[in-house]
Amino acid sequence: MSRVQRITSANGRLKNLMNQTDNCICADCGAPDPKWASANIGVFICLKCCSVHRSLGARISKVRNSSANAIYEAYIPEGYSKPGPDSTHDERSRFIRSKYELQEFLKSSLRITSRKSSASIQSSFSTKILDSFRIKSSKEPETVVEYIGLLKVKVVKGINLAIRDMLTSDPYVVLTLGKQTIQTAVINSNLNPVWNEELMLSVPQNFGPVKLQVYDYDTFSADDIMGEAEIDIQPLITSAMVYGDPEMFSNMQIGKWLKSQDNALIEDSIVNIIDGKVKQQVSLKLQNVECGEIYLQLEWLPLDQ
Repeated sequence: MSRVQRITSANGRLKNLMNQTDNCICADCGAPDPKWASANIGVFICLKCCSVHRSLGARISKVRNSSANAIYEAYIPEGYSKPGPDSTHDERSRFIRSKYELQEFLKSSLRITSRKSSASIQSSFSTKILDSFRIKSSKEPETVVEYIGLLKVKVVKGINLAIRDMLTSDPYVVLTLGKQTIQTAVINSNLNPVWNEELMLSVPQNFGPVKLQVYDYDTFSADDIMGEAEIDIQPLITSAMVYGDPEMFSNMQIGKWLKSQDNALIEDSIVNIIDGKVKQQVSLKLQNVECGEIYLQLEWLPLDQ
């Protein structure tokens, strides 16, 4: 079968799936005409729920409905309110994380349990995030978080990281933006790890810097910190907003985050349009640690992309 025939066949199968009655609404909130799909879970979702799925990370959801929901929503507790098309982001986030990440509505026999691992570490972070949503004063008003886009962070590699075990470390990187926390896989016994792992963060209107931390994974004790740094994403987002649709421009430099005594940059970080995408190379010297560098690539994705 030729490449064109394969594409035509795949498009036909996708169209058939989208035309099925139960795929014409968002699997999570019921909004009509969903335009996004989670490839590994197998559901169609709307744009608003898509931003929550992206924050879960590709390990859980890589952004046919009734068959998936029969599994993921098998046991929704009585009185538990499923979000609707007009629900707030916090309501969507609580439900979607409970549904897919914490697997609270699955049959107990289907839930994934294991010893402490990269996946279970991520789950513990997510539980803390959920707790921060749930523990609210009755007098505190509901906060609606509006997102302006998505930040793809490719964690490329680390160099000369700190030793936290006998002669080496088992490093992983944690990224935090607002209430979102995501992490890379653990690389065992390596002070110069290569991850080449892409992580996704939803960017709120009132965004701050992305906090980066490197940890040494320990099986029987608390993970040791191996340094930290902050990533100023303002130059990337401002440059992207100014130029609008990057596909209209050839490859060019459009912005810069300057190295200074107040940041962790090893050298000036350039914002470029490359092949119709807004990207930025970032090299950081880890702070509050004896040694270590982290290399990243950032990419800005507007919500309508």
